[in-house]
Amino acid sequence: MALNYISLLNTKLRPIPSGRPLVLDLFAGGGGLALGFEAQGFSTLGFDNDPDCCATYEKNLHGRCIHIELTRTSDYPRADVVIGGPPCQPFSVRGKRQGTSDERNGFPAFIRAIEQVQPKIFIFENVRGMIHNRNRGYLDEIVSALRSLNYLIEFQLLNFSHFSVPQRRERVIAVGHRGKFNFPRPSDRIVTAGEALGTMASSTPPDSKYLTPSMDEYVAKYEKLSQCIRPRDLHLDQPARTLTCRNLAGATADMMRIRLPDGRRRRLLVREAARLQSFPDTFEFAGKEESQFNQIGNAVPPLFAYYLAGCVREYLESNFHMTATEIGF
Repeated sequence: MALNYISLLNTKLRPIPSGRPLVLDLFAGGGGLALGFEAQGFSTLGFDNDPDCCATYEKNLHGRCIHIELTRTSDYPRADVVIGGPPCQPFSVRGKRQGTSDERNGFPAFIRAIEQVQPKIFIFENVRGMIHNRNRGYLDEIVSALRSLNYLIEFQLLNFSHFSVPQRRERVIAVGHRGKFNFPRPSDRIVTAGEALGTMASSTPPDSKYLTPSMDEYVAKYEKLSQCIRPRDLHLDQPARTLTCRNLAGATADMMRIRLPDGRRRRLLVREAARLQSFPDTFEFAGKEESQFNQIGNAVPPLFAYYLAGCVREYLESNFHMTATEIGF
């Protein structure tokens, strides 16, 4: 079954150089969103403040990635589409949830970019914590600011496992447009972690990192205190839980780990994490291991991005578009 999943990734996620509309990819990371858009034939231009992310982007995609700290004074070229994942830590359920007071909040820069570029359509992705009561007021402020630029704003909380990504990952997808946009339709096909990893799940590569007896004991105490019904090992008969920077790169009780047939447990490897995030095996990550894990944990799964980009392409090719005056508020 792993071959079917890998075949799906290899078939869908091939960057295509073309003259299709330019996509500005803000807070681009390693290019998860951009890979899906390039595979649908769009041209991309990324912006990110992490040099490893920019190196990964340019190693795998046709588009360039500009190494820059985006602010409200940044300048951009004209483009039909703007996408991005403004830093989500301020709104993470697992974080301190400082919201607007957190200096990592990237939304002021994102809104300013939309105001300057005036794209035909834009999309941002963020954590589900954005719609929780504590942060909902700020989400409403963001939506209001974008609506004032004469856009219709729609957003949905989507679980990417419903789009053939082998991971239960919930994210808010918001779309700004001036017409009629259709979100991707969920698939009936659920891909499990076992299907995605195949023989990887029982392998013991030389660079494997195993949990020590003391770590096993710590994990057992953590799971007892947190009243885990099932141990938090990777269960191969279902999609993985959400991959994050914390549970990939951090040596914590919550780390992503595989239980081997001989009973030992080892931490997830970079290539395995990439598979669960729907990156093709040919996609190479720049930087040291921790940086690679962070790029994977922060990414939008490229397979979902592919389906999303298809909806954007259909929107741009449709005849139903309103002018800013016709929208009005």
